[in-house]
Amino acid sequence: MTSLDKPTEDTQTDDARAVTEAALFEAFGGVRGMVETVLPGLLFVTIFTINKDLHLSAIAALAVSLLLVVVRLVMRDTVKHAFSGVFGVAFGVVFAMMTGNAKNFYLPGMLYTLGLGLAYVITTLAGVPLMGLILGPVFKENLSWRTRNPGRKKAYSKASYAWGGILLAKCAILFPLYWWADTAQLGWVLVALKIPPFLLAVWLTWVFLAKAPAPIDVFAEMEAEEKAEEERKAAQAAERGDTEATAGRHRREA
Repeated sequence: MTSLDKPTEDTQTDDARAVTEAALFEAFGGVRGMVETVLPGLLFVTIFTINKDLHLSAIAALAVSLLLVVVRLVMRDTVKHAFSGVFGVAFGVVFAMMTGNAKNFYLPGMLYTLGLGLAYVITTLAGVPLMGLILGPVFKENLSWRTRNPGRKKAYSKASYAWGGILLAKCAILFPLYWWADTAQLGWVLVALKIPPFLLAVWLTWVFLAKAPAPIDVFAEMEAEEKAEEERKAAQAAERGDTEATAGRHRREA
């Protein structure tokens, strides 16, 4: 390696890390996504801790979730993270209202976390890590990492195991509290466990992918193939035109 090679490789590494960071930011919603995830539950547990009013707490949590969606719509921003928050809060509100137990506001989200943690582990064991399915389209590689880029598949497997382990560890804390703690205690612990495990999982994903080979841009490949096909057809058409012109000239000369 020469002294001139090193800066080039460092620059490529920095570019890969920047692309990975941007993709993760897009996939997981960034700072606003974290706020939209935490705020409804925080509002619910705050109001319930103060006045023990299930209906007021539930309505306030649902209202702020809907407000977050409206804000994104007004700003013409992506609403997928806000909408997922609305659905999660709505399920919690319905479940709590139907059972009359405020603690059940958190149960659908806890079950979702458990199912997601298991999905990360099971899909990775099956050879199709969930993180690859989530981030493949973001990196424009789709499923090319499965057969054409083993280094990427290994990184996605590590990231999926990390997410699965973190989410299952979170469930190991929350489900005993669901049975033993009161609503306020469970709510505050759940709010406290929203951001730190999430940030840890995202950071580990970034570490694994930043060290992995670059993704194969299958969209660029398809565009290149389409362009090559168009050029081939144009060349064939031009060749046919030349042949016909030559044949016509020969007929006239004859």
